Amino acid sequence: MRRTDEQPPWALLSFLLRYPTPEVAAVRDGLAGEVAALPAGPARDALARFAAAWTGDQTALAAAYVETFDLRRRAALELTYYACGDTRERGMALLRIKKLYRAAGLPLETGELPDHLTVMLAFAALAPPGHGETLLAMHRPAIELLRLSLHDVRSPYAHVLDAVAAQLPALSVTERAEVARLAREGPPDEAVGLEPYGPPEAMPSGARS
Repeated sequence: MRRTDEQPPWALLSFLLRYPTPEVAAVRDGLAGEVAALPAGPARDALARFAAAWTGDQTALAAAYVETFDLRRRAALELTYYACGDTRERGMALLRIKKLYRAAGLPLETGELPDHLTVMLAFAALAPPGHGETLLAMHRPAIELLRLSLHDVRSPYAHVLDAVAAQLPALSVTERAEVARLAREGPPDEAVGLEPYGPPEAMPSGARS
């Protein structure tokens, strides 16, 4: 179990789930050192597996990222999509998350989707203690469904989701039932309510030094 005085590696996890631009791909050589510096435990083990599998040139990494996250409905990084689909209900859920960011002193610009997992992890790295963990725990079923979906397609990013899950409380019985329901039914299809929101972006500054 993680000690309560240890800061989870939210910033590193956010960074690893970003689209692999040339700048992101260029720092892979330093990843092993960052992972080795983490406290021993499931998160470090999972990220070591990811580092070993995250291979290829930048073009190959980018293509794999797009195929994994952009072309599969069950591997979306936008967490409210799993329960709400593209509906008015999701629009309200996005607004609630933006209010949480603002209340913690970290407001987002309107062009960013607040439910994107990289944004949530960056928020957890920057927010006062407990705020990020609370937000991520609220979306625990969606995180679990994404984690299982990535394992199903044997994506190296499944190991990053393993590390995220290792920092959160275990799924409750109710949450496991919700994961099963979401996997069985899929998201609603009503395509309305998201006009104010642009493409997902991670928090651009302060999330990783």
